[in-house]
Amino acid sequence: MRHVLSALVQNVPGVLANVSGMLSSRGYNIDSLAVGETENPDLSRMTFVLRGNDAVLEQVRKQLAKIVTVVRVDDISSQDFVERDLMLIKIKAESGAQRSEIRELADIFRGRIVDVGRGEVIVEISGQESKITPFIELVRPFGIIELVRTGRIAMVRSGPGPAEANDQ
Repeated sequence: MRHVLSALVQNVPGVLANVSGMLSSRGYNIDSLAVGETENPDLSRMTFVLRGNDAVLEQVRKQLAKIVTVVRVDDISSQDFVERDLMLIKIKAESGAQRSEIRELADIFRGRIVDVGRGEVIVEISGQESKITPFIELVRPFGIIELVRTGRIAMVRSGPGPAEANDQ
């Protein structure tokens, strides 16, 4: 089972090493990890994706809670949340026809070309994994030179606003 965890941590050196070290030392594999400063510069948010049953998840949460610099850990998998991933992909594009086809694919996937070189283009796409993976497969025949992705970031959706609550 896939779990998306959101951890609020103190924004101090070594937190990432402590958290990832704790997980790896206990044999937990991190499928995805993203860390960034929050609206409060003293805190960072770590979003990571793990696979395992509910017992594994509970063990991970307990272990994370023991780390002094971890303020709070939430399993947001069971909540309504928005998740995104960002990818930059460098694709071979030696002819005008290839560039046009890649540009059309990028448009279809709501991506954009952010750099053009002599024989390649770099495309930026953000969205859910279910959007990014098909794009990768469609451009693979052109030749992928390099690919880099962020880890998943996620945020729990707000409850319905006053107007929305009346409509339901």
